[in-house]
Amino acid sequence: MIEVKELKKYFGVVRAVDGVSLAVESGESLGLVGESGSGKSTLARLILKLIEPDSGTINYDGIKNIRKDCQIVFQDPQTSLNPRIRIGEAIGEPMAIHKIVENRKSKIENRIKDLLDMVKLPAEYANRYPHALSGGERQRVGIARALAGEPRFLVLDEPVSSLDVTIQVQILDLLKELKRKLNLTYLFIAHDLSTIGYMCDKIAVMRAGKILEIGTTELILSAPQDPYTRQLLESSPKL
Repeated sequence: MIEVKELKKYFGVVRAVDGVSLAVESGESLGLVGESGSGKSTLARLILKLIEPDSGTINYDGIKNIRKDCQIVFQDPQTSLNPRIRIGEAIGEPMAIHKIVENRKSKIENRIKDLLDMVKLPAEYANRYPHALSGGERQRVGIARALAGEPRFLVLDEPVSSLDVTIQVQILDLLKELKRKLNLTYLFIAHDLSTIGYMCDKIAVMRAGKILEIGTTELILSAPQDPYTRQLLESSPKL
């Protein structure tokens, strides 16, 4: 679905993304793992066309509208949701932008209700403000908002790292269920291999702007080739 070739993005002397090549197949979950500052989020923003690369190419197979077909779920739902607007408005905004449903109040409200149900939240949450929700509930809203544009590809940028462990598992299981139900493709970004191993079919290990190794989850977790990958594996908590 998405193929990246020799992608580069420098910020002054910082080589945030330095000659990265990888591919995300349709229906796949590719895990991108590495320490903070390794370039993971910069790579994701390049793929989403939020920033432009210095060089290299990104090929999109079957994606006609990047702004609609490719969406992101952010790490911190507290900062990614506008505290001044209700949950229903936050979820409904992408529908209006991309003209997903007719601009009729009843149809938009029904779609918001369906999306809340999809992420296992009651319909009445549409009238609440973000501060009235727990961290896990806010992240469910973030997922619903990302799904409102009916995307094919989701970037999940450390979506559970700010949550406690029991809530992490619930959110990860929800993401697995949604992937199956909606036939989604994921780029899942995390700093530990336990979360990536639970979620992904393939793993790419990134450090200092470069991909050190890439392979199936089974291969990377059982026989990592790079010393840095072995270090990550040893330091990852059990999920």
